[in-house]
Amino acid sequence: MSQSYDSRLVDNIIDGHGAAPTAVIAILQEVQEHYRYLPPEVFPQLSRRVGVSEASVYSVATFYENFSLEPKGKYVIKVCDGTACHVRKSIPILERLRSDLGLSEKNSTTGDLLFTIETVSCLGACGLAPVVTVNDKVYPAMTPDKTSALLSQLKEDEAHA
Repeated sequence: MSQSYDSRLVDNIIDGHGAAPTAVIAILQEVQEHYRYLPPEVFPQLSRRVGVSEASVYSVATFYENFSLEPKGKYVIKVCDGTACHVRKSIPILERLRSDLGLSEKNSTTGDLLFTIETVSCLGACGLAPVVTVNDKVYPAMTPDKTSALLSQLKEDEAHA
């Protein structure tokens, strides 16, 4: 179910930002916004177009934590495991999500590329702990049961989309 790589789309993104080394981050951000990750084909294409080494482009993509070299799901679910969330039992929420979706620590994205589960150190919503986000929308005071219900709702929404 993954999208096929479209070099013309990437060329348009590059053209929109200007084919300059200073635009690499913005270009990578827009490519990732489209594909939900950075396809490997983007590195040689971007390297040629902006005039920097492929290794330089790759080093930018691997330096910044927000870039992903692995395909992510349509719904990226982040479970906060910062101190406040951890103390208020965020780990059982994470375990329920993984169980409900058949995922593990090593396999964080469903085969249909619908869901990706990630843990983060802090979402900055400690007063609402434990917190889960879905594509950056905050869900406060979560429990394993509330999380399962949220997953069911997302699946239902997807079925009717």
